[in-house]
Formats: sequence, C-alpha cells, structure tokens
Amino acid sequence: MTRIIAGAAGGTVLRASHTGTRPTSDRVREALFSALESAFEFEGARVLDLYAGSGALGFESLSRGAESLTLVERSGSVCRIAQRNLAALRPALGEDAQVTIVESATRSWLGTARGEFDLVFLDPPYELSNADCEADLALLAPRLSEGALVVVERSTRSGDLALPEGLRLWRRRDYGDTALHFIEPAE
Repeated sequence: MTRIIAGAAGGTVLRASHTGTRPTSDRVREALFSALESAFEFEGARVLDLYAGSGALGFESLSRGAESLTLVERSGSVCRIAQRNLAALRPALGEDAQVTIVESATRSWLGTARGEFDLVFLDPPYELSNADCEADLALLAPRLSEGALVVVERSTRSGDLALPEGLRLWRRRDYGDTALHFIEPAE
C-alpha cells in the first residue's frame, strides 16, 4: 500500500498497478522527499513525472505545494490508475490543482514537449539501459528551468550515468538496491 507522506493530502492511500510497474518503496520515497525538503522549494513548482506509474512521486509533490504536475506513462491501464488516484486526491488538493496525465512513451513525449519544469522524476524500469536513460536526459535538458532538479531512480547495479552536456550530478544516495541520482543544470 502506498500513501502520500505529507502535505495537504498526507495519509491518502494510492492505488498501484500489480503488474508492469515497480513502485518506489515507502522507505526510499521518505528519504527522497526528506532530501528534497532541505534543497527544493515545492511551492509553485512545475513538476514532471516520467515513467510515472501510479503517479506517487508527482502526487506527493502536489501535496507539498507544487503548482502543476505532468505525468507521462505509456501504459493505458496504469494511466487509468493514476486518474483514479487523482480523483481520490482532489478533495485534499482542490479543483485548481493542475494535473495532466499523458499516455505516451517517455522518449516520444520528450521529443515534442513544451514548457519548462522545476522538478523532474525519471523512474524508468531498472532493465532500461543507462544509454536509454542518458538519451532521455539529453531530450529533457532543454525543458529544465534555471535551478531545476532532476531525480533519477536506478538500481545500484546500473552504475553511474554519463550525463549529457548541460547537466551535472549534484548528489547520489543509495538505499539498498536503489540509487537516487540528483541532477541539476550545469552552470
């Protein structure tokens, strides 16, 4: 069972797909958002959740004050779960919460994306190669605002990412088999 940890919708239970996704564990989500609280201002942020699954990471950001959220997920059935989660969160978030749920492959969506984002979660299947993650990051880089933060979740066995020009690693944290890469635009 996945719950929103804190904020306006804290405690709300989210649905998750039982097949085809790997939800971020509660322990890792708590550590991730604890780290973000000390380094990032959620209020008014434009959030992008790629390989979104149930949308837990993006919805947690909305609960903490983000202005808008775009979820990108290729599976139609998983997008429907994200829609149900949004409906469950609406009473706490209010009708003004700007949420867009897009059924699309990440790379296709990034190829046509518009606008800028302040916080991005990139949580692909662990079997996705580092080269594919790096290609996603290269397409994402022009969509980042000044001072943006990207969090990439990978298996610790995946090794380090070769970041495309314009991005740099700010910090990496390992939690068991999970590695969180905090990436920011280079100066």
